[in-house]
Amino acid sequence: MDWLGAAIDGPLVAIRALHFAATAITAGALIFRAVVAEPALRSIPEAKTVLRSQILLVAWIGLAIAAASGVVWFQLQAASMSGLPFGEAMTSNVLSTVLNETQFGLVSEIRLVLAVILAACLACDRFAPARWLALGSALGFIATVAWTGHAGSTLGKLGNLHLTADALHLIAAAGWIGGLVSLALLLAAARRNQGFAWTSLAGDVAQRFSTLGIVSVGTLLVTGIVNAWILVGSIHALTVTGYGQLLLLKLVAFAIMLVFAAINRLWLTPQLASSPENQPQLEALRQLARNSIIEIALGLTIFAIVGALGTLHPAIHLM
Repeated sequence: MDWLGAAIDGPLVAIRALHFAATAITAGALIFRAVVAEPALRSIPEAKTVLRSQILLVAWIGLAIAAASGVVWFQLQAASMSGLPFGEAMTSNVLSTVLNETQFGLVSEIRLVLAVILAACLACDRFAPARWLALGSALGFIATVAWTGHAGSTLGKLGNLHLTADALHLIAAAGWIGGLVSLALLLAAARRNQGFAWTSLAGDVAQRFSTLGIVSVGTLLVTGIVNAWILVGSIHALTVTGYGQLLLLKLVAFAIMLVFAAINRLWLTPQLASSPENQPQLEALRQLARNSIIEIALGLTIFAIVGALGTLHPAIHLM
């Protein structure tokens, strides 16, 4: 399929996008728990059970989807590498060759181990060490995606810079975009309960998440510039190549997300600090929940674009 002058492998793009989104949501839920939810819950213990259950469920669902999509991604990648039709590539010979003799296969094995560790930690979530190990393995699970894309094929010192930037870019995306799912669920719970404690918790969480968002956005901007410098190289390449034009679409979606994030931080979150059961406060809670869902939709759009970008030749190689 051709789009914006670039050949797009539809099934591979779709499964990559699904895998990236699921992995980011899994890591994002655990980042959200450690950085946002747990500190906020210290002052409102009655909400702990509900929120911890929600976050754990999000992590389990995200991990399950990531695992299933990861298997399909490996199969599609094996077919692509072998040059054979999908059915003919699904042989032990082809699959074992890709698994044991390619960088993609090695990274897949490492990521499988991390996924197993993460699942074991989630199963033992009632223990504090398991929760911290779960966060560490989730960060590793999302960061190692960098070795499956263009950064993994960049050589030398530039390759080390590219891998570092891409890994940080992925973690930052998980913290913001992935964490939005847990935030939206918390805001929905606050709207259902509409008590002072829940509304106060929603305000505290929104404020903490906004701070996490600022750190994530700053990291995304810096690492995005590094990645673009390596993969695009010039404004001309950004505008005339299919890769560059897809990247521009990603930047547009990112900019729209920033607008909603700014509205949330500067306008809606301060309104949650008003007196309990105040109508403007409840309306702000409703709008925060709506904006979070819009941001999630934009984030999923970005993951779809990233899924496509990883299958294309970088713009700098086309000039």
